[in-house]
Amino acid sequence: MQALFICLAAMMLVTASSAAALDQLESFEVEILEWQVPYKASRPRDPFAVNGTSVWFVGQGAGYLAHLDTASGEFTRVDLKKGSAPHNLIVASDGGVWYAGNRTGLIGRYDPVSGKTLEIMMPEEAARDPHTLVFDADEKNIWFTLQQSNMIGRLNIDSQKIDLIAASTQGSRPYGIKMAPDGSVWVALFGTNKLGHIKPESLAWEEINLPRAKARPRRLEVLNDGHVWYVDYAQGILGEYDPRTEAFREWPMPQGKNAQPYGMAADSNGVIWMVASGVQPNVFMGFNPKTEVFFGLTEIPSGAGTVRHMHYQEASGTVWFGTDANTIGRSIVEPDKQ
Repeated sequence: MQALFICLAAMMLVTASSAAALDQLESFEVEILEWQVPYKASRPRDPFAVNGTSVWFVGQGAGYLAHLDTASGEFTRVDLKKGSAPHNLIVASDGGVWYAGNRTGLIGRYDPVSGKTLEIMMPEEAARDPHTLVFDADEKNIWFTLQQSNMIGRLNIDSQKIDLIAASTQGSRPYGIKMAPDGSVWVALFGTNKLGHIKPESLAWEEINLPRAKARPRRLEVLNDGHVWYVDYAQGILGEYDPRTEAFREWPMPQGKNAQPYGMAADSNGVIWMVASGVQPNVFMGFNPKTEVFFGLTEIPSGAGTVRHMHYQEASGTVWFGTDANTIGRSIVEPDKQ
């Protein structure tokens, strides 16, 4: 398929791990490339890049898994059980594609080699909507949210046993989920002004109030220092929480309360990338934690409609996203890795 391409200017080279790289980010030029998905009005979303050219994603509106080979532009589609409404996927190191069957109460695994699909049903009827998935560090478990069920789950891959944890606050809508370096789990509770935290050894659950009652965190990232970064969809704010000191810092986004930040990712430099989905076209941008400055504000060429989730692929230094404009998008955030 023909790619939609925008290059605003020649991109400056950034040294990935140096402090100088963070100092220079304010002059960084963003390059965005999009591929038009051939399956009409299918809501392609939550791409997971295996490398710089191999990308899996789900079609929530049309019930499929799909693979994009960016080198050839070829798409391959795998239809799932009717009514699946797959919401998210992650790809294991063995090549297995795990996905959340949001309307069929299951987590599935597709094997691209054999073409076989394994379906693991939720152990309780109340756990009806697996939402967002994340592996733990050694890929022994998949942690996941269940938004409308007000739960968080853990699937042991070998035994296929599922543990369910109910959030304390009713209607908290567990949404984005990430693993911390210490092995604990952080969750954005979109229906509240809270973050959730789980200690895997005991499955102990706690909720942390954000500084503002009207905040609604939707996605989050946890950096190597253990700090939790979140986007407040309701009030257009990027925030940071330090679990050690229990201190918060927050920054209003350039678009103000209309920003509606949704998809976000963090790169190997600790730079936070996010999309303002409340403005059209959507705006992709970075945030430099060292200088506390938003930079690289770039309109997504297709307009995007909404970017719901983003995936950082470290080896290629890229951030991937799906759009309601029926595209899969890529931004090069670390050009020295190309």
